[in-house]
Amino acid sequence: MTNQLDQAKMEAFVGKVLGDSSAALTTTLAVLGDRLSLFKDLAAHGPATSGELATRAGINERYAREWLGGMATAGYLEYDPVSHRFTLPPEHAPALAQEGGPVFFGGIYQMMTGMTGVLDELTAAFRTGGGVPQSAYSTDMWDGLDRFTNGWFENLLIQQWIPAMPDVQTKLESGARVADVGCGSGRALIKLAQAFPQARYVGYDIFGPTIESATENARAAGVADRVRFARHDVSQGIPEQYDVITTFDVIHDAVDPLGLLRTIRRSLREDGMYVCLDINCSDKLQENQGPLGAMFYGFSVLYCMTTSLAGGGAGLGTLGFHEAKARELCAEAGFSKLRRVPLENPFNNLYEIRP
Repeated sequence: MTNQLDQAKMEAFVGKVLGDSSAALTTTLAVLGDRLSLFKDLAAHGPATSGELATRAGINERYAREWLGGMATAGYLEYDPVSHRFTLPPEHAPALAQEGGPVFFGGIYQMMTGMTGVLDELTAAFRTGGGVPQSAYSTDMWDGLDRFTNGWFENLLIQQWIPAMPDVQTKLESGARVADVGCGSGRALIKLAQAFPQARYVGYDIFGPTIESATENARAAGVADRVRFARHDVSQGIPEQYDVITTFDVIHDAVDPLGLLRTIRRSLREDGMYVCLDINCSDKLQENQGPLGAMFYGFSVLYCMTTSLAGGGAGLGTLGFHEAKARELCAEAGFSKLRRVPLENPFNNLYEIRP
C-alpha cells in the first residue's frame, strides 16, 4: 500500500526551504554590508538613497542600489518610496552595526565566510573520514571569531560572569596566578587584567598567529606588564601551577577533551578554581531544536567537529560538551565538584570547577 502524500505538509515544507534559502542569501548580503561597513554608515549618518550611500561609503552606486533593495525586502532596512531613502531602524543597529556589543552579529558573518571556504575539503572528509585542519581556514575565521567572542568579554565577563563566582573574584582581587587555555587573541585575559591588576596572567594557544595578535593587543591595552602569551601545546602539559585556569569555548573543540581536562587539573593548585565556558545545549537532540540548535550543528560540521577529527580526536562537536558530558569528563579528569553558574545565556553555560 502506497502512503498518501500530504500535500499541505509538502507545500509547507517547500515554504520553509524557500525561507531558509532566502535567509542564506540575505545573510550573504549582510556579510557584504559588514565587510563594507554599510550598516555602520547608515547607523552613524542616517537614511540614504543608493547614490548617497555610494558616495558616503565609497562604493559603486549600482551595487549599492541592489544591496539596499535586498536588505529592504528582507526587512533589515526600511524604505521610503517618496524620498527613495533607506533607513537602518535603531532597533536593528545593535545586531548589525554596534561592534563589540552584546548582540552584534558581524563576527558571526565573518566566521561564516571563513567556514564555508573549506567546503571542498569538508566534502572529501564526509566521504573518507578525517577532518579539515585549522590551517585550512582563512583569516576570516579567526578574525570573525575574535569579533564574535569579544562581545562576551566586553559585556559579560566582568559585569556578570566573575561576580557570579565570588571565590574566583576573591582570588583575582588578591593577586592570583591565572592561565587561559586556548586564549586566542587574548581578549579575556586583557579584560581581566584591566579589572584585576594585582593578578598575573598567561595565555596559551597552539595557533601561532593568534599569539602574535594577543601579544600586540595586550601591548595596545597597556597591560603587557602583567599579561603574557605563549604558543604551547597544552596537551603536552602546562609548565606552571595556577590559582585560576580558564577555558572559553574550547573544550568541545579539543582533539582530546579528557586529556586537556586532566592537564588542567594537574596544573591547578589544590585550592584553585577552573572556570569553563562552553556551549549551552542539551544531551537530548529533540531539546536542541530551533534556530540556535541548527546554527550550532552548522558550526559543528563546518568547524568544531571537523577540526577535532582532523587531529584524530574525539570530535565532540559544538553540542557535544553539554552539562552531562561536562560532569562525566570532569569527574574522570579528577575534579571533585562542578557547579553550573546560574546565568541565563542562550549561547553558553558557565561552570565553576574545583579540584
